Parts: sequence; structure tokens; C-alpha cells
Amino acid sequence: MDTINISKEVITAFETGSVEAAPITLIAIIIGAIFVNNVVLSQFLGICPFLGVSSKVETSLGMGMAVTFVMALSAVVTWCLQNYILVPFGIEYMQTIVFILVIAALVQMVEIVLKKVSPSLYQALGIFLPLITTNCAVLGVAILMVQKEFGLLTGVVYSVSTALGFALALVLFAGIRERLDVEDVPQALKGVPIALITASLLAMAFMGFANVVPLP
Repeated sequence: MDTINISKEVITAFETGSVEAAPITLIAIIIGAIFVNNVVLSQFLGICPFLGVSSKVETSLGMGMAVTFVMALSAVVTWCLQNYILVPFGIEYMQTIVFILVIAALVQMVEIVLKKVSPSLYQALGIFLPLITTNCAVLGVAILMVQKEFGLLTGVVYSVSTALGFALALVLFAGIRERLDVEDVPQALKGVPIALITASLLAMAFMGFANVVPLP
């Protein structure tokens, strides 16, 4: 009975737009974004870095942290731009271009910081670090946050949770791939084939979280 009541409260909060007022709704958003509606394994966004940077756990963790930082900041900046500039001036059609420019600037900041603080991680991420600019997961989350009409707090929670879900999928996948490197994999399946099979099995495993909470 308690579970049913909680679910009804979450659904009502989303339908009425009062998502800022209910702490249980924030918990539902966090669980939903990380597990139930994982940006990589359920929405299939950000597949390029998911397959390209997941050869080592350390590199995957670094990419996950970079994406989390970019998503968190972009959520704040894009929300403010959408509500205080694009909507008031009636130029919502500029949304995609403006959001890409914001994300590109943030990625450039991350690139500069990593180059100074951790040159080894900067070299390991390679071309995939600037590719965060065109990562459909980052841009998709910024646009979805606006489309769902989230407030600033809820939008930031949603963006960070989605980024953590991305990082979790990346690290889990990297750990499995590291283990597969020392296993006796058939020659025909080595490389990309076994990686795709592993990714599909991982996605199926995450389907077990379906209906735990209503999807945000």
C-alpha cells in the first residue's frame, strides 16, 4: 500500500508540475535516471564514447567524471538561457545552437583543466574528450530538461543523475571488457563483436529495473 501511495504521489507531482516540492520525486528522478531509464543502456544516447573509451576502468571513470561535470554546469547555464533569454525574446528556435555553444565552452574548460591537472588522463581520453561537445547524451539531456519543464533544482538533479548513470554504465562495461581480455574468447568474436554482445546483455540486465519508479 505504501509503495502504491508513493507511486501515485510521484505521478501526480509530474502531472501537476509540482516536482520541486516533493523530496520523494527527486529520489524517483535519481533512481529513474541512473537505473530505470539509463541514458546509454535504455535511451541509447552517447554510444560513441561508451564503446570507444570503455577499454579501461580508469579511463572510463575519468570520462564519466568529465561528462558529469559538463552535464551539471550545462544544466544550470542552459536552463537560465532558456528561461531568461530564449523564451522572453521569442527565439526558442535557437535552442539547439545555443546549447551546443554552451556545451562546447564547458568542454573546452574541462579540457584545459585536465591537461594541467592530469596529463595522463588527458592523453588517455584523446579525441573523445572534445567529442563531448557533440555527445548526443549531453545535448539530449539539456533539451529533455527543458521539454519536461523541470525547475532549476529538479533539472540539475536530473542532469547529474543521468551523468552518473552514464558513468556507471561506462565503468561496468569497462570492467567486463578488461576481464574479457584475459579470457579465451573465440577469434571470430574478439574486439567489436564481443563488445556489442556484452553491451546488449548489460542493457538487458538494466531492464530488470523497469517499473521500479515512474520514468522521469
